[in-house]
Amino acid sequence: MLDKPSEREEEYFAKKEFERLRKIEQEKQAKLAEEERKRLKELHYMKCPKCGMELIEIDFKGIKVDKCSECEGLWFDAGEFETVTKLEKSGLEKLFSVFKR
Repeated sequence: MLDKPSEREEEYFAKKEFERLRKIEQEKQAKLAEEERKRLKELHYMKCPKCGMELIEIDFKGIKVDKCSECEGLWFDAGEFETVTKLEKSGLEKLFSVFKR
């Protein structure tokens, strides 16, 4: 004869099922977040934050400066601005002369 499962057994299996389903949902959400991050990177990579046009990367003395092909804005990646500020005045003038029309 089969015994009726106790309340504790039902609670235990309900918790196990909940944990299993929650783990599946978390994995699904993580995958969606990663896909969204990749999609946004493809959409925005090397695009001007001001006007959305293509950025052109110029390497000057080890400093990579991104210049917009449309609005001519200059953009620095992390740490590059600090490097630029350490240049002597003549080096700074040379850097910006590269970008003059």
